[in-house]
Amino acid sequence: MGANSPPPELDFAVEGAEAVRHTVAPTLSLRLRVERRGGGPVHSIGLSTQIRIAAMRRSYDGRAQERLTELFGPTEQWSRSLRSFLWTNVSVQVPAFRDSTFFELPVTCTYDLEVAGTKYIDALEDGEVPLELLFSGTIFYAGDDGRLRVAPMPWDREAEYRLPVAVWREVMDVNFPNSAWLRLDRERFARLAAYKARGVHPTWNHVVDALLLEGER
Repeated sequence: MGANSPPPELDFAVEGAEAVRHTVAPTLSLRLRVERRGGGPVHSIGLSTQIRIAAMRRSYDGRAQERLTELFGPTEQWSRSLRSFLWTNVSVQVPAFRDSTFFELPVTCTYDLEVAGTKYIDALEDGEVPLELLFSGTIFYAGDDGRLRVAPMPWDREAEYRLPVAVWREVMDVNFPNSAWLRLDRERFARLAAYKARGVHPTWNHVVDALLLEGER
C-alpha cells in the first residue's frame, strides 16, 4: 500500500514582506505559509519559485504612466502591452512539517534600472506591486508504510501577493540611502572618469551637476 501513497497536496500563501538588513546585496524577505492537505507528513520540500509582476492588475496615475512608457510603450497600446513579466527566480529548502509551517523566501534585489522589474517598481511612487508566485520543485514525504517518498510538485501551485512599494523602497534605502544607480558601458565610464579628473570634481554628483549645467545653458 505504501508504494502507492499519494503525495501531499500543498497550498501556499504569502503572509507579509520586509526589508532584510545587514546583507551583502539588497534583499526582500517574503514570509510564506505552506499547508498540507492529505498525504503523509512532509520531510522537506526542494522549492523553486518564479516571481512575476502582474502589471495589468493595478491602476497608474499620469506620472507613473509617463515613467512606464519605456517598458510598455504609449498608454494607448497598454491594452496589449501591459502584461505579466518575470521578476526573479528563488530556490529554498523548506524544512519538515506535519500540517503547516512558515518559511522565509529571500528575494535578492537590484537597483539596476536597466532591469525591467527594477524599472517598473521604481516608476511607482506609492501603492502596491501585484506579484504572482508560481511554485515547482520536489516533495519528500512519508508514505503510508513510513518510508520516504519523493514526488514532483504539481505545476498549478501558485499564490498572489500585493507588495507595498514602500517596503521595496526600504530595501533599497537600507543599502543605498538617498541614492540611485545608472549603468554605463566601459568606454563611456572611462570618458566620464577622465572628465572628472580633468575638472577636479571631488564626487560623481559634482560631475553630473557640471554636465547638467553645461547642457542647460
